[in-house]
Amino acid sequence: MTGRRRKRSTFLPGLLTRHARTGVLSAGTAVACASLLAGCGVVPGTTGDAGDDPITVMTWAPQDTKATNKPGMPAFARAYARWVNANGGINGRKLNVLTCNDHNDSVAAAKCARRAAKENVVAVVGSYSQYADSYFPSLEGAGIPYIGGYGITNAEFTSPLSYPVNGGQPALLAGLGNALAGDCGPVALIRPDTITGDQLPPLLDSGLKAGGHEPARDQRAAEDATEYDGQAERALERTTTDPADRGCVVPALGDRNGTFMDSFRRAREDYPDVRTATVLGSVDQTVIDATGGASGPYEGSYITGWYPVASDPRWDAMKRVIKEEAFDDNRIDPADAGVQTTWIAYTVFRKVVESLGDGEVSADTVAEALDDGLSVGTGGLTPTLRWRFQDKLAAVGFPRLVNANVTLQVVREGRLVSARKGFVDTTRTLQNADVDY
Repeated sequence: MTGRRRKRSTFLPGLLTRHARTGVLSAGTAVACASLLAGCGVVPGTTGDAGDDPITVMTWAPQDTKATNKPGMPAFARAYARWVNANGGINGRKLNVLTCNDHNDSVAAAKCARRAAKENVVAVVGSYSQYADSYFPSLEGAGIPYIGGYGITNAEFTSPLSYPVNGGQPALLAGLGNALAGDCGPVALIRPDTITGDQLPPLLDSGLKAGGHEPARDQRAAEDATEYDGQAERALERTTTDPADRGCVVPALGDRNGTFMDSFRRAREDYPDVRTATVLGSVDQTVIDATGGASGPYEGSYITGWYPVASDPRWDAMKRVIKEEAFDDNRIDPADAGVQTTWIAYTVFRKVVESLGDGEVSADTVAEALDDGLSVGTGGLTPTLRWRFQDKLAAVGFPRLVNANVTLQVVREGRLVSARKGFVDTTRTLQNADVDY
């Protein structure tokens, strides 16, 4: 499915929905109390003054599909809940994590969101779905905050109830384009032939343009193909027009990157040498190892990520949770960007609940704490996070994007290592991006 994404803003409607819901709920509760001349209990899905009621959240992601799968995210969420509860809960309250499989399908994504509303969850935390148009209406209607989505859709950076912890695809691609501008001749981008995929070329081009480079050659491809022989040959033809000007091939096909690289490995023998580059989430150390390590197609590749490399000691706390609660669960890879995002999202959620003390924990109070300027540190894995109604990137359609930092990594001798110390801030690059939202 392709086409121009319609321009829209969910900013004001979402705000009104949440605050209107709060007012109606309070008024309705008061009337019921007066008419029954009896004490009223806690609103379902909240902890109120009970102090020991469980706090219920949800994490969703696609599993067992022919395209992108992120089973480590819900698996880690459950492991995190076991770890938290084994250590006294959050402010003494147990954490109850519901999980949902969105099946990489718009109907299933909508069902997950409706279930979240039905189950009165106080937040959706650390989740992945490319069908924002299917799940955000239900979340916004119920006033449920979406904390730490993977960042795969532009809507995650526009909804007032979204609290992203990274810069999503916008920051990754802008950062990658900037890194490639000085080292590449012609650049070919191979991306899914979907509405989500339609958003990728202008983001990569914004980074290339900032470095004085021409736009990338845009190649649409089926996101669930079983081979990409034709796509690989086409990319090589486009990037080897001048052997003296070494081109770069950038696959951005998610879980299908490996399939593309199998085709690319076979086809590249008949063409001059080119460089490959991509974004974390499409490639990690496991993929690099499986494709030949130092002798594989990713050797020398630039890869942009949101966070420090997996070997960085700042991940030790997350690894301790995995070791204690999910040591033998092979779905959970500490180097997976989805697992890492889920860890950071739950870190944010825990600090929000702690900030509420003994008060009510509900969808409304969680969102209000975040909206009121709560600052959250993540141990150096991201800058200090703080969400405002309109941030630096509101003018280009990303009002909720508060962390535009990326890390630049490179594959050297088969290992994914830092190519540049610290973070690269892509805010200025994104401000010049020509993106429809």
